[in-house]
Amino acid sequence: MARALASRMGLSSLKRKQTKSFSVRIVTMDAEMEFSCEVKWKGKDLFDLVCRTVGLRESWFFGLQYNIKDTVAWLKMDKKVLDHDVSKEEPITFNFLAKFYPENAEEELVQDITQHLFFLQVKKEILDEEIYCPPEASVLLASYAVQAKYGDYDPGAHKPGFLAQEELLPKRVINLYQMTPEMWEERIAAWYAEHRGRTRDEAEMEYLKIAQDLEMYGVNYFFIRNKKGTNLLLGVDAMGLHIYDPQNKLTPKISFPWNEIRNISYSDKEFAIKPLDKKIDVFKFNSSKLRVNKLILQLCIGNHDLFMRRRRVDSLEVQQMKSQAREEKARKQMERQRLAREKQLREEAERARDELERRLHQLQDEAQMANEALLRSEETAELLHEKAQIAEEEAKLLAQKAAEAEQEMQRIKVTSIRSEQEKRLMEQKVLEAEMLALKMAEESERRAKEAEHLKQDLQEARESERRAKHKLLEITSKSAYTTTNSNANVLPTDIPSFNLSSDNLTFDFKDTDMKRLSMEIEKEKVEYMQKSKNLQEQLNELKTEIESLKLKERETPLDILHNENADRGTSKQSTIKKLTLQSTKTRVAFFEEL
Repeated sequence: MARALASRMGLSSLKRKQTKSFSVRIVTMDAEMEFSCEVKWKGKDLFDLVCRTVGLRESWFFGLQYNIKDTVAWLKMDKKVLDHDVSKEEPITFNFLAKFYPENAEEELVQDITQHLFFLQVKKEILDEEIYCPPEASVLLASYAVQAKYGDYDPGAHKPGFLAQEELLPKRVINLYQMTPEMWEERIAAWYAEHRGRTRDEAEMEYLKIAQDLEMYGVNYFFIRNKKGTNLLLGVDAMGLHIYDPQNKLTPKISFPWNEIRNISYSDKEFAIKPLDKKIDVFKFNSSKLRVNKLILQLCIGNHDLFMRRRRVDSLEVQQMKSQAREEKARKQMERQRLAREKQLREEAERARDELERRLHQLQDEAQMANEALLRSEETAELLHEKAQIAEEEAKLLAQKAAEAEQEMQRIKVTSIRSEQEKRLMEQKVLEAEMLALKMAEESERRAKEAEHLKQDLQEARESERRAKHKLLEITSKSAYTTTNSNANVLPTDIPSFNLSSDNLTFDFKDTDMKRLSMEIEKEKVEYMQKSKNLQEQLNELKTEIESLKLKERETPLDILHNENADRGTSKQSTIKKLTLQSTKTRVAFFEEL
């Protein structure tokens, strides 16, 4: 009995312990994490835990998003996690996303992790067509995305087709042109090759600098109605509130910067905006749902706070982060320069080694050719020697025959017959013998000369053989010396080691270093302006190049609107600046009359 009671008590105690915690899944742009949370935790407790885990300090840009039926909501920092209208099934899923966007990514985003998360989110929004991007800019952004992922372009490693499995362009852009995947890859790779030397962080920042000029970048859209019941779109972003025609998300009709707005509030579905000028009446609009008003208010308050923060002196925390970022940037630059020098030394050593190997192979080929020539000379000399011996023997034989002929002539003369007929016959024979002897003498002389020539040729062949042996000896000794030197110089011992130890890395940033860095930054600004001009020219060239392949019937309304804006020469910044030139009162009246 006691045992059963203890068992029930232990089970109830275990249940109480289990109910004191719950599990959540956090989905970032490049990872998923699971945490065990206490039931008493507020949104801030969970958010801080996520920030610490990913190493994020610029937390003011981000939030935890969750889905409510057909819309989204953000976790409130001062409210318990379980008090939100979240799913009761565990693990409870939240998306860790950028909630607010910077006005200028290069100036405001300090940490590499902040920049990386923004890059991934903006890239996804462009590919999912939540942000409109013109075709030529899509190709350029794709090239920076490839640089961030693969590093410098290497023709040997990055063969045609290496981007076949990558999602780099919005489907709208691909469907708009009669171009094969190979044609798109060729154009992306052409720009990718020009980004050589950029690190992942630099490529991602270039991506964001281009993306932040797109009309729909960082804008949250909501359907609203003014007092007259006209359907409109409200856009909330880092600069202020913008009113759009529902059919045109690119060009606002009215804009209200945050510095003109004093207060924002809502009651049920009605939203009220109080201008900074108290003489101007409050203007109101209605949204479709109460929870949409809550979301609008959150975004307005957060964007307004960041807008005002950017126009004040940075806090000590931000100043410290920027100082650390500058030092880290300088350290990375020095490290890149050191690695570049080491790479250059290694490449030079490899080139020297290749040259030595090439020279060694050349000397080996020359030695082989000389050896073959020597063998041929020896064979020729032996052949000439044999011919000379044969000629000499033939000459001796002819001389012997000539002597015998002379003896026969003398014998015929001594034993000549008395008969005249015999005498004439003998004279004729003598004459023939003399002619034969003369002929044999001439042939013997010719053979003797030929034997003399063959002896001279044999002597020359032996002299050639001697010279060939001498040259072969020289080449062999030179090859041995070269091989010894090449082995000693293939991998020079004075090439710096590639082992990195953080304990040995010390950096002392003096005033001269910071001045030099400032000068380099100013130089980079001037170069960036020139590159921006060149970039625009390249974009126009690409647009002209692929214009003939465009299928006009597949253009979307946003494509048509963007082309019209481009023809007028208007941009996101110029449009907002032009709209804010009018007085706030005029713009409020215009909004109510739409």
